[in-house]
Amino acid sequence: MVSNPSYEQSKQVAEASRETEWTRPSFGKALFLGDFRLDLIHPQSELDPAAVEKGETFLERLRLFLAERVDRQQIEREAKIPSDVIQGLKDLGALGMKIPEEYGGLGLSQVHYNKALAMAGTWHSSLSTLLSAHQSIGLPEPLRLFGSEEQKRTWLPRLATDHISAFLLTEPDVGSDPARMSTTAIPTEDGTGYRINGTKLWATNGAIADVVVVMAVVAQSDGHRGGITAFICPYDRDGITVEHRNEFMGLRGIENSVTRFDDVFVPNSDVIGGEGRGLRIALTTLNTGRLSLPAFCLSSVKYSLKIGREWAGERTQWGRPIGRHDPIAQKLAWLAGTAFGLEAVLDVSSRLADDKRNDIRIEAALAKLYASELGWIAVDEMVQIRGGRAYETAESLARRGEKPVPAEQMLRDMRINRIFEGSTEIMHLLIAREAVDRHLEVAGDVVSGDLGLADRARAAAKAGVFYARWFPTLTTGAGQRPGSYSEFGELAEHLRYVERHARKLARSTFYAMGRYRERLERKGRLLGRIVDIGAELYAIACACVHADTTARERPERRQEAFELADLFCGQARRRADRLFRELWANDDDHQYEVAQQVLSGRYEWFEEDVLDPAGDGPMMPAHTEPALRRFEESPDGAAPRGGGHGRPVGG
Repeated sequence: MVSNPSYEQSKQVAEASRETEWTRPSFGKALFLGDFRLDLIHPQSELDPAAVEKGETFLERLRLFLAERVDRQQIEREAKIPSDVIQGLKDLGALGMKIPEEYGGLGLSQVHYNKALAMAGTWHSSLSTLLSAHQSIGLPEPLRLFGSEEQKRTWLPRLATDHISAFLLTEPDVGSDPARMSTTAIPTEDGTGYRINGTKLWATNGAIADVVVVMAVVAQSDGHRGGITAFICPYDRDGITVEHRNEFMGLRGIENSVTRFDDVFVPNSDVIGGEGRGLRIALTTLNTGRLSLPAFCLSSVKYSLKIGREWAGERTQWGRPIGRHDPIAQKLAWLAGTAFGLEAVLDVSSRLADDKRNDIRIEAALAKLYASELGWIAVDEMVQIRGGRAYETAESLARRGEKPVPAEQMLRDMRINRIFEGSTEIMHLLIAREAVDRHLEVAGDVVSGDLGLADRARAAAKAGVFYARWFPTLTTGAGQRPGSYSEFGELAEHLRYVERHARKLARSTFYAMGRYRERLERKGRLLGRIVDIGAELYAIACACVHADTTARERPERRQEAFELADLFCGQARRRADRLFRELWANDDDHQYEVAQQVLSGRYEWFEEDVLDPAGDGPMMPAHTEPALRRFEESPDGAAPRGGGHGRPVGG
């Protein structure tokens, strides 16, 4: 890797590791191109009865274990999951929920794996984080997807029963820019393996792991393709040091580490997928691994709804329950709609993952982005409903005889989801890149600033053939026909909205490409809005489909499901309408210029009265420095002369 890579070099590394082939259909990809392929998500595939029975049986065992064996306040108080709880999870088989039965795991569906994570997360978020970091992004998933049969036979049975794993990618100076990775894997002279050197940061489970998957850079040379490579590395090998157990705002029980590798030997047999494929392995693992984050968020939102509903019904102000007052009622309704919408997004995405007929990289990314953003707002709204009692810790509430509702803990724990496994800003860029993929295939050379006039003219002619066929398809569609999607009853109008606005979104993306050309990739806020609109449209479609599925699977709940879907769709449509307006009417350019002035120090004077506890010492306003200097230089330690009001110190 380059020690200080340029923007273009970093982009090339990321682009080279991106999955570029689309061998299976994608609802999300089609949506961003203005093609509303409802048939890809509706009707939803039926759940396999045997898988349901197996999943529900495990959920019941997990529920009893949490209620009888796990003291969640102890985890929060001691900032640690007790060893007997971890052993209990192992005994349950919880480490192997996603590992196929043929390798000793439970082989749960994605749907029931998510339900289990949600249940554990409601009891304490550190539990679900431990299980997810081990299975969603830890060693089992890359092994399942890319490992050799020998590697699977060796490691998956251990990982399913008693070996906790972690995923080591981030470094102290490297977050989302893999081109700057500094951990190296140097091939040994005898050709039997590699020596790994470097430091990895924020490795969840890294402080207690038995084995990890670690990403390191192999230099290109004769006989070595080189590049970022994934290695299996048992933690008992010489040269591995857990330097620090990190502590955080929330997730107080997680075992997150700074881990150093000093000349750690890894044999060739422990390379996953071959040299240079590490980043692709990481990105592919995250495709379905990201579905665990919406499960966490959904459980917190549904719990927030329960807390808010109960408190708004029992707390009385001005002669009636606070839920009867309009401001609180509005929050409750928003929470109810949001909970239903997020459950719909997770259920549709998870069934797609189990179905394996569709490419879900965009859907999984949208689910993670959408749930983490709305989830944060939802928990914050619950805190507002519950008021001062939400700001007080559950343990403090219990000590004075009140119900120990962990509201403030939920707020702290929820905040990381907007950063975990791809921050909101990175998710915007990642999804936007996939959303414009087809455009770049046919018109990439047109918007590039690197071509001469002749080459650009030829590229424009080629692109013109595609757009001459594609653009007319964005003018009319089923969304303009009043009777379309009638099988969805009163929800049909929301699906017509999605169809119309998917075409509008595709036109807007095309206009943005034409307007900004090669500068579009630097317009992060604009791309973010495009992605957020797509997320709202996906969520509306999911809500309608999920309501229809609920009506088929639980006919007695049809009316309630349709009411909640209608509520959520109305909320989402108003958010989408606002985002469409802000595509072209915004303060982005002005705010960017101001931000550069902030970085240059132009407004630093405005911070003069800030006392920075993390700085080198107290900050001092510039206008006080000359006076202090005169005071210190005076022979008797007196205040500056000339004002007539000074007295000697202590005089």
